[in-house]
Amino acid sequence: MSQRQQLERIFEIDRQIRAGDYPNAQRLAERLEVSRRVIFKDREFMVTRLGAPIEYDRDQGGWYYAKEAWTLPNIMVTEGELLAFFLSVEVAQRYIGTGLEGALRSAVDKFSRNIKGPVSVDLENLRAHYSFASPILAACNEEALLDLHHAIAGNQKIWMRYYTASRDEHTERTVRPYHLYNVKGDWYLIAFDELRGKFLNFLVGRMEDWEVLDQTFQREAGFSIEKHMGSAFQAERGGETAEVAIRFDAQQARYMRERRWHETQQIEELEGGGLVLRFQTSGLDEVKRWVMQYGGHAEVLEPEGLREAINNEIQQMSQIYQMRAK
Repeated sequence: MSQRQQLERIFEIDRQIRAGDYPNAQRLAERLEVSRRVIFKDREFMVTRLGAPIEYDRDQGGWYYAKEAWTLPNIMVTEGELLAFFLSVEVAQRYIGTGLEGALRSAVDKFSRNIKGPVSVDLENLRAHYSFASPILAACNEEALLDLHHAIAGNQKIWMRYYTASRDEHTERTVRPYHLYNVKGDWYLIAFDELRGKFLNFLVGRMEDWEVLDQTFQREAGFSIEKHMGSAFQAERGGETAEVAIRFDAQQARYMRERRWHETQQIEELEGGGLVLRFQTSGLDEVKRWVMQYGGHAEVLEPEGLREAINNEIQQMSQIYQMRAK
């Protein structure tokens, strides 16, 4: 479990002792939904690391402080650390899912209530100063993310029923999970697919059902997420890597210069204010969808196959609108 979770438990143990509730491992474990072993480890940490004078009262059946004046050490944070924690939780709520909103906000509230020192905490003031627009995301089950996290950490295989949108196909697969990858808020599982015999990217929102198996696997020593995603465009990978060149007119070029669109990109400035964006990728279907959003402000120069695919799409669109106009 994380240090933040342990900190929350320690605060709760301290609160119950000070309230005269005489907590014990069994009651705390039930309340905090952890094992008695975890609670005993927390008590040991408080005694050995924090110097807590915790004793057991047989008559009350629980713990108390032998020295009532003892207090938890101050948690000293800077304004920057507090702001970073608050913003990370607010962003996580949008990118992990609204199902975790209660737990995430509870973490901020508990943290703020137990801070001691020079930093004052006003959560409502912070929320008045910062806001986040939720991205349009594929539906994602928060439990799936938690299960995938544990499977990756434990090198455990996963069985899933998965929907492949491009083929409108539902399949059952056993995969070896390696990495969770977030692209514009959508979560992708990078895993070795035993059905296809290669590494693939799975949109977590398309996992219709799943189960973490008892079977474990040995991770490939040479696997690198940077290498795996290096030829991708956004989240999509394809076959062979191709050289892509896209010309943007002067109006759109102003905005294209502001961002880094690909790790391999190079920009060639043109007379009149336009530019040519060049990069290498295997995710040409994603490039097609991406470049079409710029309409007449962008033109694919190469590869020829991508240029033809976009031209065909434009012709189909033209026919649709011509038919509607008649």
